[in-house]
Amino acid sequence: MANKQQTLQEVFGFDSFRPLQEQAVDKILAGEDVLLILPTGGGKSLCYQLPALLMEGVLVVISPLLALMQDQILGLENKGVKAAMLSSMQTMEEIRATEAALKNQDIKVLFVAPERLQNAYFLSFLKSIKIAFFAVDEAHCVSEWGHEFRADYRELGLLKTNFPDITVAAFTATATHQVEKDIVVQLNFKQKDSIIRGTVFRDNLYISAVARQGNGNQQILDFLEKHLNEQGIIYAQSRAKTESLAKFLQEKGLSAQAYHAGLDTQKRKDIFSDFIHEKTDIMVATIAFGMGIDKSDIRFVVHTSIPKTVEAYYQEIGRAGRDGLPSDVLLLYSTADIGQQARFIEEIENEDYKKLAFKKLNIVKQYAFSEGCRHQALSRYFDDEISPCATLCDNCTEPDTERQDITELAQKFLSTIYRTEQLFGQNYIIDVLRGSKVQRILNNKHDELTVYGIGKDCSKPQWKIVGDRLLELEIIQVAGEYGSLKLTDKAKPILQSAASVDMRATHFKLSKPSVVKKSAPPKYDVDEAIFESLRTLRSEIARETNMPAYIIFDNKTLQEIAYFLPDNEAKFLQINGVGAVKYKKYGEQFLALINTLRTNDFQEPEHKEAAQVELKYEASQPKQPDTPLHKTYHLTLALIQQGSSVEEIMKNRDFVVSTVLGHINKLVEENLISDVQRRTLFSQVPQNPALDDWVKQGIDSIGSVESIQSYLAIYKQLEYGKTDINEEQDDV
Repeated sequence: MANKQQTLQEVFGFDSFRPLQEQAVDKILAGEDVLLILPTGGGKSLCYQLPALLMEGVLVVISPLLALMQDQILGLENKGVKAAMLSSMQTMEEIRATEAALKNQDIKVLFVAPERLQNAYFLSFLKSIKIAFFAVDEAHCVSEWGHEFRADYRELGLLKTNFPDITVAAFTATATHQVEKDIVVQLNFKQKDSIIRGTVFRDNLYISAVARQGNGNQQILDFLEKHLNEQGIIYAQSRAKTESLAKFLQEKGLSAQAYHAGLDTQKRKDIFSDFIHEKTDIMVATIAFGMGIDKSDIRFVVHTSIPKTVEAYYQEIGRAGRDGLPSDVLLLYSTADIGQQARFIEEIENEDYKKLAFKKLNIVKQYAFSEGCRHQALSRYFDDEISPCATLCDNCTEPDTERQDITELAQKFLSTIYRTEQLFGQNYIIDVLRGSKVQRILNNKHDELTVYGIGKDCSKPQWKIVGDRLLELEIIQVAGEYGSLKLTDKAKPILQSAASVDMRATHFKLSKPSVVKKSAPPKYDVDEAIFESLRTLRSEIARETNMPAYIIFDNKTLQEIAYFLPDNEAKFLQINGVGAVKYKKYGEQFLALINTLRTNDFQEPEHKEAAQVELKYEASQPKQPDTPLHKTYHLTLALIQQGSSVEEIMKNRDFVVSTVLGHINKLVEENLISDVQRRTLFSQVPQNPALDDWVKQGIDSIGSVESIQSYLAIYKQLEYGKTDINEEQDDV
């Protein structure tokens, strides 16, 4: 029988466990109950998948979403592990076939939704088969103090009632100490020392939060300019916002689709599939999207407004960078978000839950407006103390020591709230301050107040900044069904000039907010052309097998392949993420490609370097690696020096023309050939004047060659769809 280390290497393709994984695996193998709290991307699923392969019987995984089940089943089957699910979407015939396979021990991992465990027949069926252990995924749903409490999860204590001698392992990325204790109690864990808690800190996420200007569309567009041809998720509060923002991005030439519960089932499936299979770059979605995604190569997550809770926010940004590579998250916030969320909370009938919801809203509001380290704030919320990140959030990398005193403005703002009897929201208060003649103010006779018009010297956006700062400092608060602003006890000293208020000077100047990606050097300094060649092969295999590309090999594994360029099975199996099963499926195809990419004088790195080259963010511009130019460029250079034409280089290197031109540009950048040589070589490439004019018109219209490429990708898929429709009509 295989041991855990052998299984880790052969099935999962890793030489060693990540922090806390082995501890959790050992507890399960020892028959102990365990709750593992690890950040998204920390490798929780391996902690229940691996021990299942070393134990007799079937692993039963309780999971909240069909999409999450399907994703994990694909991943397991790709590793050679037989997995299945039982769901309400299946026919009775499919359910009976799965049950028969379970009885014949043909299935190792079974996924079910929590509500199925309320079914007496299903419980009886489980008692008829050998069960290795139960795994409760997204375990925070068990706790009524959690942000996604579900009644069916709350009933999972029945596992121990019906199967007292079978281990229960629970997993989540988001749990405060209060939530973790509740989970352990509700699941009836036997052992007291059953909690393993990892750090909340995600060292590959760069976090930014900026005040939203207008609808935020231009800020989002500026942010996306740094993520062209990368995949990401943009969260919006309403279905209408997802539709309008997706349309805006499409009109700007970006590959984006809207996703929300209002779409019909088939449409949602198609959009989801397009994103998973890299046919769509940007998913503009309501918060319903994403929980069921185990996609590892999401490079960015954007929130267009303040989320309901810190837990929800942390889980949603956790969908970026699950492969461990540098990723960006951006939050656009506004005081209006607080009022909107408050109105939803007011509808909660249970007073205890209502108080808790308001408390959580206040905390997430403080987080958005905060001037402190964002990673530290998130960690502190989950009872995990860390030092400021220094390099991984906007507040740490863009320190602003210059302060601006806004005490006088704060006094005017607070006086206006008081004079209007604390009955109105921020926009109304600002209108009064600026002397607006809107009918509502006139009807309320607030144009007769002494505070009317005393703030004409500041713009509306500047007054919003003052209001946001007062909210952040809890000098005022949002309350009531209509989001009215109320004074707190902290307001009195300000009004009496016994205390002052200041803020970052740059925040008040209203300069265009810079949403700058603090880029980091990749884990391996890989040649871009080689990486793209490997990525192209992965995409071809994904299309042929109808498998998401990231399940074949994720980008982290692909980078390692591009760096080491393994030329035989033994070396290929040394790559993290490559096990025996995946090698058998894809190894030969990749080795054949690597054979064309690897030059005779390629200097093979020692594999031990993998442990030494870690992800590091730097507050300043990333240091340029002083490694020599890759040998593939030198091979092209040698051909140029021999007097070869572009066409001859293409034939010799088996390259397409764009790759050869890319090499020539790179050689000029490195001062290895002159610009005159480049122009001479480029003049050999035949051009189409009509197409050149079309491209220039496109650039004038939508801004860049990259935007045209994005649109052509959309156009190609649309035309492909039309072809399918025409073929179907011809068949009829």
